[in-house]
Amino acid sequence: MAQEMKAAAVETDSTTLVDVKGLKVHFPIKGGLLNRTVAHVKAVDGVDLFIRRGETLGLVGESGCGKSTTGRAVLQLIKPTAGTVKLDGVELTTLSPNDIRLKRAEMQMVFQDPYGSLNPRFTIGQIVAEPLENFNRGTPKEIKDEVAHMLEVVGLNPFFMNRFAHEFSGGQRQRIGIARALALRPSFIVADEPVSALDVSIQAQVLNLLEELQEDFGLTYLFVAHNLSVVKHISDRVAVMYLGRVAELAISEDLYDAPQHPYTQALLSAIPVPDPEKELKRKRIILEGDVPSPVNPPSGCNFHPRCWKAQDICREVIPPLEEKQPNHYAACHFPG
Repeated sequence: MAQEMKAAAVETDSTTLVDVKGLKVHFPIKGGLLNRTVAHVKAVDGVDLFIRRGETLGLVGESGCGKSTTGRAVLQLIKPTAGTVKLDGVELTTLSPNDIRLKRAEMQMVFQDPYGSLNPRFTIGQIVAEPLENFNRGTPKEIKDEVAHMLEVVGLNPFFMNRFAHEFSGGQRQRIGIARALALRPSFIVADEPVSALDVSIQAQVLNLLEELQEDFGLTYLFVAHNLSVVKHISDRVAVMYLGRVAELAISEDLYDAPQHPYTQALLSAIPVPDPEKELKRKRIILEGDVPSPVNPPSGCNFHPRCWKAQDICREVIPPLEEKQPNHYAACHFPG
């Protein structure tokens, strides 16, 4: 019920904080004696997204579909090959390196690996203080007080600020990473699979913390994940990616109850149902073949080699991401 009210509130708010159009990230493949570019890995191949202020957009898909690359490209950690990215009306792709650096105070990232994303030579106090020092956010005493406050906010004892990251558990390290991301009071955070490396019992704690922080600090999230159950729990809307493109985008409840794209239907059919009777009656959709290579993606709809609805138009024409139902977008010639 609470999720429905939250989603309804999102639908009535038309303020867009993040607007992504035609985003592409192609990585060159070098080869030959002269080390020339012989091909490209089309990791992200034309993504359109928008995220309203104060909401959580879940970005899901199989490993290698380009969701993490999309998150990094939105933050300009990876330079996009093409497309536009606007944060609060400001076009990021055309900013100078110095202007991008200044813009970093408004957009931050929580990384997937709580072990590899923290500097082992720094104490956790130094880790959380680093962004504050880089942006001259106060005197050393004020920064130390702010670090203590941020550690308390994420549920850690500030007396531990002189300890090193290796002295903490995975869940605690992820809280340190969240405190670092929050230190500059950003408006937008990309959470790149922030719970996938954690135990299931700890995942729920970190997800609840992210929801509490969103309410307390007025945050907007792009939540990248491959676990559909996790995304359903935390997201207002969900975007499903396949081979570098967005296949479907809708309010969380609508997408889970009535998916329009065949790929989304196949993904959801794989989620176990706790009711044994319903589990026996429902039909599992088994996709044939493997995910094509992003070096040489199929023509037309990139899902057509595995789709049971595919027709000639699917092999020839890329389906645009269109509104098939109210606030429900799908890139499919034959949705539903």
